[in-house]
Amino acid sequence: MASRITTELLGEHPRLTEIDCGLPITGSWIRGADGFIAFGTYKSTTVIGKKRFSDASAWWKNELSRLDIKNNVHGVGTGPILFTSFAFSENEPSVLMIPEVVIVQKNGKSWITWIGEVQPELATRVLSEPSLTLDWRGGTLSDQEWSQRVDESVKRIKSDSLEKVVLARDVIAQSNSPIDPASLLHSLESEYPSTWLFLVDDLIGATPELLVRLNKSLVTSRVLAGTIQRTGDEVRDATLAGSLSKSSKDLEEHEYAVRSVADALAPFASSTNVPEAPFVLHLPNVMHLATDVTGVINESAAHVDIFTLVAALHPTAAVCGTPTDTALELIIELESMNRGRYAGPVGWIDAHGDGEIGIALRCGQLSPDHLEIRLFAGCGIVAGSEATQELAESQAKLLPIRTALQRL
Repeated sequence: MASRITTELLGEHPRLTEIDCGLPITGSWIRGADGFIAFGTYKSTTVIGKKRFSDASAWWKNELSRLDIKNNVHGVGTGPILFTSFAFSENEPSVLMIPEVVIVQKNGKSWITWIGEVQPELATRVLSEPSLTLDWRGGTLSDQEWSQRVDESVKRIKSDSLEKVVLARDVIAQSNSPIDPASLLHSLESEYPSTWLFLVDDLIGATPELLVRLNKSLVTSRVLAGTIQRTGDEVRDATLAGSLSKSSKDLEEHEYAVRSVADALAPFASSTNVPEAPFVLHLPNVMHLATDVTGVINESAAHVDIFTLVAALHPTAAVCGTPTDTALELIIELESMNRGRYAGPVGWIDAHGDGEIGIALRCGQLSPDHLEIRLFAGCGIVAGSEATQELAESQAKLLPIRTALQRL
């Protein structure tokens, strides 16, 4: 017998991160006042290997065929929703999760989707007072060891066919009591409302980078590459933004990333628009060079869903390097760690194959008991990179999760 899944409009409710329905929070995708918050798990699975994106698509379509869907709202993001979190490497497991309850807010309209016969009762969460004590320790590599790997990467770039490589690092925090994902999301939201707040299977973060959005036939990808740390002084930061927009090193890094996205979308999209120059995206901790690439799915590619686009795009030069295969080999050699689902595609997909998939950046992986969280940051290394500057950039990219944790 098919499970019944129902979507109904909602009236007014508190902010998404403040909603409670008596089930644990298991997923989120929130930007500003809009997005998704999910509770409970109806079904989940993992995929791995070269066919993981097509396997994920097939699993989702099969699960949809088993549902008795009653959608009284209609449109993108209504009806059953799949939350996805893919590993950076095809050799690591990726997670697919269908929640029991999803609450959505978009453009002033709210709706709820639930599995079962009775609509859940919603309430406002009671936020706990700050009580965590965190013990920070180094990750896989020390600061000095990681800086040496940056120097080695620059040498390889100057002497080899490699143009760019992205090197990541990790740090670990241990807590005296379990870290509450809902409280961490709420803490991130207060400081980083212009990012996409995500949570899937205890991977939690606030990413500024949208790998791909598919809305009917319109494709959008926001590319970030080239970074400078903010000082908090508006006049000084305005000067730094100007220098970032003219930096040959950062413009070179950005060009590789934009080119990789545009080339990946070309077989599927027509009327592709790639702006001639990036804009500077201002975040509380850093500023990035950013470009929004857009296009329209070709009529001949009408069968294309968002899984197809993600498979073509990942990994982009923004999280891997150029050329991809050479950069991957160097990452495996020099990083000395397993990225897991850091820098992998993360987001949501609806029953029509539309959705939003970001890149899992500015994030941390909670341990099963929530007493430990592993934070990640990565930097794009090109011929003009300097280890001390890249280390400082990585520390700035760790700030969103670090400061959010310190407020718990």
